[in-house]
Amino acid sequence: MQQLEMLIHQAQSLTANEQEVERMMQICNACRYCEGFCAVFPAMTLRLTFGKADINYLANLCHNCGACLHACQYAPPHEFGVNVPQAMARVRVETYQEYARPALFGTLYRRAGVAVVLALAFGIGLFLLLMMAINGTLLHPPLAGDFYQIFPHNLLAAMFGSVFVFSLCSLLFSVSKFWREISSGAGSLPALVETANNVLTLTYLDGGHGEGCNDEDDAFTLRRRRFHHFTFYGFMLCFASTIVATGYHFLLGQQAPYDLLSLPVILGTLGGIGLIIGPLGLLWLNLRRHPAHGDAAQKPLDRGFILLLLLVSITGIALLIGRNTSLMGVLLALHLGTVMALFITLPYGKFAHGFYRTAALLKWAIEKRSKA
Repeated sequence: MQQLEMLIHQAQSLTANEQEVERMMQICNACRYCEGFCAVFPAMTLRLTFGKADINYLANLCHNCGACLHACQYAPPHEFGVNVPQAMARVRVETYQEYARPALFGTLYRRAGVAVVLALAFGIGLFLLLMMAINGTLLHPPLAGDFYQIFPHNLLAAMFGSVFVFSLCSLLFSVSKFWREISSGAGSLPALVETANNVLTLTYLDGGHGEGCNDEDDAFTLRRRRFHHFTFYGFMLCFASTIVATGYHFLLGQQAPYDLLSLPVILGTLGGIGLIIGPLGLLWLNLRRHPAHGDAAQKPLDRGFILLLLLVSITGIALLIGRNTSLMGVLLALHLGTVMALFITLPYGKFAHGFYRTAALLKWAIEKRSKA
């Protein structure tokens, strides 16, 4: 009787989207045709009931590759209407909102669309341009790439460092709360190694057979996986460039600008190219993807993040090209505006999905070892 009451209370606490995932998981657990496709279905088979934490875990374990939808005998127009990728996508964004810290900012996930991120990026850029105009002029004699003559190093470090630390801490607090609710076992080195491999190679974007996700015409393709790799490693190269430049500045006493063949510039250039190829490809796929493959309501969130990454990389490359011209100040302001917008939206945009998915992958790596 007590167990029945607990299940009733658990069902009542689920949102409508979580109840839909629970319904589909019960159907899938009886069928199990897709058990070899990705980590979601083996993890599902370890459960007879699906509570809120289980559903949030499985939703973030899903990579939205679409393979199960195309293989499912109960997919629409069947009366069961099973569409696991779409249902999981709807729950994922709810987890981002629910676990957001500060909690009040969780509603930003519903607003971080194209218009908002573009307005934020260009608004900050315009503010920096006005600062330049008040303190002098927008155009200036060539400064040999020394942008610290326009915005002092300490000012940039204080502004961008504080925002980045706040955003990163906010995101880590959010994911740690998510982890505490879904986790039920201690980690191990093999589990961590497997998780790192799954993250770095995007294992579960291979469709379960190595041929990739299903595109809008039902054909298998690895394009989504490859464009994600360009985006991820492009971002990591840009981040590495920033870390190396910081080391040059504080440890070696070498201040920017750095030569074109210096390590920070090479890393940043390669990263910028990756952050143009990857987001352009993902935007192209997003515009063409079949509505059944995801949640149409989240497209503004997806496209806003993609466009913001594109703007960061394009303005960064433009700044590198024009750093020895009188337009350097304008280009710098526009680039800093997009970077600041990216930092501000880190915990409340699509960037967060990588952290939640990593936590879910670690949970799966631990869980399957404990059940072996």
